[in-house]
Amino acid sequence: MPDLNRPEDIEKQILTLMEQYYEAAHRPGKFVPGESMVRYAGRVYDENEMKRAVRSILDFGLTYGKESEAFEKELADYLGRKHVILVNSGSSANLLAVTALMAEDFKEKLSPGDEVITPALTFPTTLAPIVQNGLVPVFLDTEVGTYQMDLNELENAVSDKTRAVFIPQTLGNMGDMDAILAFCEKHNLIFLEDSCDALGSEYNGKKSGTFGDLSTFSFYPAHHITLGEGGAIATDNKRLKKIVTSLRDWGRDCYCTHQSPINGECNKRFEQTWGELPKGYDHKYIYSHIGYNLKALDVQAAIGLEQLKKLPLFTEKRKANFKHLYKGLERFQEYLVLPKAADKADPSWFCFIISVKPNDKFTRKDLVNYLQQHNIDTRMLFAGNILKQPAFKNIKHRVQGSLENSDFIMNNTFFVGVYPNLTAEMLDYVIDVFGQFFEERVG
Repeated sequence: MPDLNRPEDIEKQILTLMEQYYEAAHRPGKFVPGESMVRYAGRVYDENEMKRAVRSILDFGLTYGKESEAFEKELADYLGRKHVILVNSGSSANLLAVTALMAEDFKEKLSPGDEVITPALTFPTTLAPIVQNGLVPVFLDTEVGTYQMDLNELENAVSDKTRAVFIPQTLGNMGDMDAILAFCEKHNLIFLEDSCDALGSEYNGKKSGTFGDLSTFSFYPAHHITLGEGGAIATDNKRLKKIVTSLRDWGRDCYCTHQSPINGECNKRFEQTWGELPKGYDHKYIYSHIGYNLKALDVQAAIGLEQLKKLPLFTEKRKANFKHLYKGLERFQEYLVLPKAADKADPSWFCFIISVKPNDKFTRKDLVNYLQQHNIDTRMLFAGNILKQPAFKNIKHRVQGSLENSDFIMNNTFFVGVYPNLTAEMLDYVIDVFGQFFEERVG
């Protein structure tokens, strides 16, 4: 008999009930074609994430703590990177990555007015930190099919103000990393890699998120693992790690972990002089950067630790679902541009992206509406040509070359899901609905 005066016995009983609760309330139900929604993405979890979250709540540490530190270490080990900094979203990760480059104590610091090369087909919070920090984006076009930045105009985009390249690994695919890294080395540019869509993808056997001076990740429910919300920055640069952590943690100079001794890891918590503050001012309240508070909660990291265990299986399932859809839809290539992996890329696909070729039978809108009417969830490729978006149409920027592909994608492209909860039965239903549409529209 459990002793309900003993915390460990109570916890065991709670966790047993959580297993039962998952089975009763959360296990996916039966798929009914035409009635059940085939979503483009979603959370994939079982009782283990729920139990780990409950254990964290019972500990009631709440904010960044032992689970967060463990998650950072596990993700760094998975990537083979020296440092990972956990934050509250992928958008915050992008903000911190760009802002860190503006820090006075970063040797190669950027200044307002410096230029950053980036694609015009992008997610808003990949671009926003460039603008928010007073930097000038230089926009290049995107390839149809791979949906990676077109590198043909890369050399022509360089000016004496160019300081960095910021590229998203869009939808899990990966661009020509050899060419991009060689370009950055030739022109002494910093490379920022947005891997929010691409955890588990590889280029020439090397993981996405391991190429950038700073690389970013998102753990929003649509992405490859989820913490509910959440994000991370990875780097091998000790100075950048310290700057990013400071910016995340209110701008403070102290680098102590939550497990540090009372007098700090440096053992000089009350013995130093900073700025015009009195000698011995508490190092925990020294601020060396103008920062934010962008930490994640420990319960999120607890969930993330269970999600990381599943990442190899998630990656395998995404690839299999992509192949299933490709095989079923390739007969429609007269009218559709199907996605293709870039050379040397092995994507863990975020989705299955499709472009409608110009024709007199139907438009993207026709096809998307038909799919939605049959409970197949779709999305556009994020912001499209972001210069057409209300918030960004008047920003200071340069465009190198044409953005005709970005406009084409904005007008003709959409995607459906490949995420791990999609079963073969669901994917066959998607293929059948495409077939019905083409039979009705094309004959």
